[in-house]
This record gives sequence, structure tokens and C-alpha cells, in this order.
Amino acid sequence: MKKLHTQEIEDALKDLSGWTLKDETIQKSFTFGDFKEAFSVMTHIAFECEKQNHHPNWENVYNSLNIQLSTHDAGGVTQKDIDLAKSIEEIVGKR
Repeated sequence: MKKLHTQEIEDALKDLSGWTLKDETIQKSFTFGDFKEAFSVMTHIAFECEKQNHHPNWENVYNSLNIQLSTHDAGGVTQKDIDLAKSIEEIVGKR
């Protein structure tokens, strides 16, 4: 999969509220009501990641979840990252 150019990423992020491009990744932070809710959403995201065979760098502290997406093999952001970000938005939107 080819690495996207900066303009391609920025155009794709227009449809992904709150996602930003930083250090060759797309990133977003989420805040939930408590740890249980954050972990539940992470679990749902994890199953989707397995389905797409694409996995995030993420960090969870209590009720917050920070996600960074990048395709390591391509050395930056690819369409796989954009697609996973869209799926994450759908999952979080259903909570």
C-alpha cells in the first residue's frame, strides 16, 4: 500500500472530525465517562482492527484513549489508516 501525500491525508481528514496529522501518523484523543466505558470501546475497536488486519498505537489512561494510526511498512499514513479511522469513528459514535 502506498504512503499518501500530505494533501491527500488532509483532504481525507476533512471527513474525520478531530483527527490530525502529526509525525507521519493520524491521531485523535477520546474521553469517556469512566475506565469501563473506555475499555469497552477499546475492545470493540480491537475486534475491528483484527478484521482489517491493521492495528493502532494507542494509550489508555483511566477514561481517555489516545490513538495513532500509521502503516509502518509504508513509512507513513496510507488508505488503511484512513479506513480504520472511519471505522473507529463509527464504533465510538454508537456508544
